Amino acid sequence: MKRSIRSLGGLAVVLLLSLAGEPASGATMDIRAVFRPDPANPMHNEFINMTPVTGHCASQPAFCKENGLFSLLTPIGFQSVGAIEAGNDQRSGPMFRVPGDWRRLSVRHADTQEEAEVEVRIVSIGGRYILSDTAENLVGEGEPTDWSGWHSRLLGNWTWAPPAPCRGTGGMYVLPNSRTFFWLTSGTSVCAARANYRIPGFTYERVQIGYELRAPDPLKMSSGQYYGDLTYTVGPGMDFDMGDIMQPDDSVLTLSFNLDVEHTLKVDLPPGGNKVVLEPEGGWNRWIESGRKPTRIYRDQRFYISASSRFNVMMQCDSLGGTRCHLRGENGNSTQVETKLSLPAGITGPGDGPVKEVPLLNNVWIGPFQPGHYLDRKPGSLRFEMPRDAVDFLIRPGFSGTLKGNITVIWDSEV
Repeated sequence: MKRSIRSLGGLAVVLLLSLAGEPASGATMDIRAVFRPDPANPMHNEFINMTPVTGHCASQPAFCKENGLFSLLTPIGFQSVGAIEAGNDQRSGPMFRVPGDWRRLSVRHADTQEEAEVEVRIVSIGGRYILSDTAENLVGEGEPTDWSGWHSRLLGNWTWAPPAPCRGTGGMYVLPNSRTFFWLTSGTSVCAARANYRIPGFTYERVQIGYELRAPDPLKMSSGQYYGDLTYTVGPGMDFDMGDIMQPDDSVLTLSFNLDVEHTLKVDLPPGGNKVVLEPEGGWNRWIESGRKPTRIYRDQRFYISASSRFNVMMQCDSLGGTRCHLRGENGNSTQVETKLSLPAGITGPGDGPVKEVPLLNNVWIGPFQPGHYLDRKPGSLRFEMPRDAVDFLIRPGFSGTLKGNITVIWDSEV
């Protein structure tokens, strides 16, 4: 009962790059996600992103919620190394190409070194461009004559209707010398705009990068902390390519992942369930009154299990080994009993089959048993039954007394 997790599959996130001053050796962003079973929604076995929200989604929460987005700020910015000329070619103006292909990284358990695979791809980009002068001064006289109109005359309506194949999303604003934008990208295709007037200086601030994750199945992971990094290059011709005119203040962006797995494994017995009395089917009186010898002496003890991770089971008792445990009396008499495990539907055993009356072994782990989804207080049973030869030994002339023994069943998700 030592473990825990939640799923990230298909989670869309937005990273934001803000302008930094001095070049750095590499920018790193921490991304944390948690799996914790939810009894109210047991079929939803996914990681939940727990990274604090900053940037665009902090100011536009309704927009991001509607579009399934999440945003962060990172310490990278871009500055033009020269003027953007009117009618610029693709690489000499506002241009964006992101690593929209799936990239794979391994996350590793901090204690056991167990590994799991995570896949990431970039699916959106945006932020705020800042001009070296107001858009009104750069375009001069002409119509339209409002903030939005001056910016549209300068670069076309690229914030509201971005250059293909990018797609707009809305939720933006405009100021005299700056404008925000946020686009959905298309794989590794280039989205580029053309200036209609000369722009002496151009800066990107709060550049938003959205990503999607394919997370591992948390039900197949051990509880604990998993860590892994994915590093992207930034600059002309790199993973994040903003053209030749726009230079980043850092050439590396690393996403540092922490997946926190918090499994549930809990087994509850009903009141009095820790004391088991073995008897024939229908009770002793039925067999005494019939004058016949019982063929079976046993008891099925129900329990309730909550489980989200694979686990092993081991029995411990007074035994010489194998499946049999000793029950002993005060006068030195003894007999033997076997214990068999049945688990609820939704949990499979070795070989991926159902778990029905699986014999437990003394001091030997049996398993692993794997839930296909989170189970919350589902019934299983332990059958304590005397083997046939033990019944014959017990039901014999002159035998009397009470036989007792302790059997401990241990459940462990530390696999």
